[in-house]
Amino acid sequence: MHLRITQPDDWHVHLRDGEMLKRVVPYTASQFGRALIMPNLTPPVATVHQAMDYRRRILESLSANSAFDPRMSLYLTDHTSVKEVDKAARNPNIAGFKLYPAGATTHSDSGVTKISRVMNVLEAMAKNDVILQVHGEVTDSHVDIYDRESEFIDQILCPLHHELPDLKFVLEHITTSQGVEFVTDSSACVAGTITPHHLIFNRNGMFEGGLRPHLYCLPVLKREPHRQALLGAATSGNPSFFLGTDSAPHSRSSKQSDCGCAGIFSACAAIELYAEVFDQAGCIDRLEGFASHFGADFYNVPRNSRKITLTRQAHHIPERIPDKNQEKPDDLVPLLGGSMIHWKLTETTEG
Repeated sequence: MHLRITQPDDWHVHLRDGEMLKRVVPYTASQFGRALIMPNLTPPVATVHQAMDYRRRILESLSANSAFDPRMSLYLTDHTSVKEVDKAARNPNIAGFKLYPAGATTHSDSGVTKISRVMNVLEAMAKNDVILQVHGEVTDSHVDIYDRESEFIDQILCPLHHELPDLKFVLEHITTSQGVEFVTDSSACVAGTITPHHLIFNRNGMFEGGLRPHLYCLPVLKREPHRQALLGAATSGNPSFFLGTDSAPHSRSSKQSDCGCAGIFSACAAIELYAEVFDQAGCIDRLEGFASHFGADFYNVPRNSRKITLTRQAHHIPERIPDKNQEKPDDLVPLLGGSMIHWKLTETTEG
């Protein structure tokens, strides 16, 4: 069986920088026409100038004939200016600003400490039709880690959507039924992205046969009813939900340490994993909307003209992505590494 669809976009991916960037960006570029690049580098990508420098480094890491189009998100801080919003609104390569609550995830220490401190910036974004990308978790230490998304929705997003109904924003990597309900019940200004790992695993996956650090991510995996809610949303055909892998590479030693990093690397087989999920749900005919149409429509960009062909063909995801560093090689471990899946990207064509 072959499935030919519009080339998809990844509306949430981490590419890192330097040697790691060179290792991982070809995987994303080989599958997706566009990708929204997260700005949580050290130091963070907080200005248009910094984002354009980063975009140049991404393109320089690819072959000259690559058609991949990275779209950039700027790191929102307590000190972001309205002037920077105006610059972003005029630059077609900038897709919006990323809201990290300070301390919520990897390299988020420079994030927003209190939403009231950036309301003038959010108002400018609404006025200029600049989209906000949201990591939706509170960081209060007394809130259970499994409740941080639902608490963020209640404390921050519901009031924000009421106060600024014209602000377009994406609740990224939603993990709960409350996240699904919030997106579903909100206006067309609100959307949500869903990762492959939150569709495939519930929180039991982190503890099967012992602690599995390569399934540790933020927001963490949740209970099975939440996974089922995400699966229902992704396969529903509702245009408010679309693809965002949140592929986040960390070296094997960084994951398997006494303080392992949060993040799951899925880029080497991302669209194939989504195809597997949709096929198992009996909804393979709805993959194209979720992967290729709805995100482009929300971000107000043309759908890709290229096509990809996915073939029902058993193959193994690599167990390790080797490091070419000869002195201290440090592999990447991909999502479902070493496992067999039954869909394979076999062709990309024009038109």
